Amino acid sequence: MQRLLGASQRFAAIADDRVILVVDGRPGPALPEGEHDGVRVAYAVRTGPDAADDRIVELVASESAPSRTQVVTSDRALQERVRRLGAQVETAGAWLRKMDAVSPR
Repeated sequence: MQRLLGASQRFAAIADDRVILVVDGRPGPALPEGEHDGVRVAYAVRTGPDAADDRIVELVASESAPSRTQVVTSDRALQERVRRLGAQVETAGAWLRKMDAVSPR
């Protein structure tokens, strides 16, 4: 999770764009919900299967222009759900490789 947060922070700084990292589970002391150097960390609002996916779909649906939203996920079911809302999708592996290529860790 820390590597993903770091990559997200690099992306937010490079792109000067808003980034929301949605996490399964409960907030802990190592990564509480809220702002973390340009990245908003949000947790699923419930437990159980697809809880974080549902939160991501909710966030995309609440956007005024979902077509300008990019979701990074390798979960095919989630990819389909957010694409139906108009969001762009990139796999986590491809996104991490891009971030590693443009910025040192």
